[in-house]
Amino acid sequence: MAQARVKARKESVFGERFALFAESLLTGVWIAVACLGLVTYPAAFAAGARHLRRRTRHEDGGLREFVADFRSAVGGGWLVGLAGWAAVAAVWVDVRAARAGIPGGPLVGAVGLFALLGLAVAGLRAAAVWEPGRPWRPLLAEAGRRTVLDPAGSFLLVAGLAVVALSGWVIAPLAVPVLGAVVAAAVAVEQRRRTR
Repeated sequence: MAQARVKARKESVFGERFALFAESLLTGVWIAVACLGLVTYPAAFAAGARHLRRRTRHEDGGLREFVADFRSAVGGGWLVGLAGWAAVAAVWVDVRAARAGIPGGPLVGAVGLFALLGLAVAGLRAAAVWEPGRPWRPLLAEAGRRTVLDPAGSFLLVAGLAVVALSGWVIAPLAVPVLGAVVAAAVAVEQRRRTR
């Protein structure tokens, strides 16, 4: 009896990209659940980025690997999350001072908001390249440099953050899966930078 040859069906480019988009939306849900600890958001984004990098390399991985990456990243990531919330509180005070009519307040408020946006982009860039065992402090320093030296990529991430904010404003539950799309954008920005 002759065995029938089965050809491996190759997925179309459109199908592959749509599958990656769908995977990024699912990853956004995982990220949102992992962010419930409030200071765990850097670890959640790092685990999500690592999951999407595995997906783009056609490696196996699912929720179990995401949870393992999250546990590994949360070790030093919670300190980064705490520092991020401290930065948000400082900018909130700046904006309140600007609204109170303090001389030079609008300028200080604008600078504070711009700095907070830069910190958010640097945090996304750091999470996009995180690997288990890599400490957060050097990752953030390198990501800060890339944020300044790659303005096009940084602008793309700012636009992604704006999409999350607008999605949450229009339909709050929509912001949850869109988090994964922002992480996918961060992974793509970092990949683009490496291949240039």
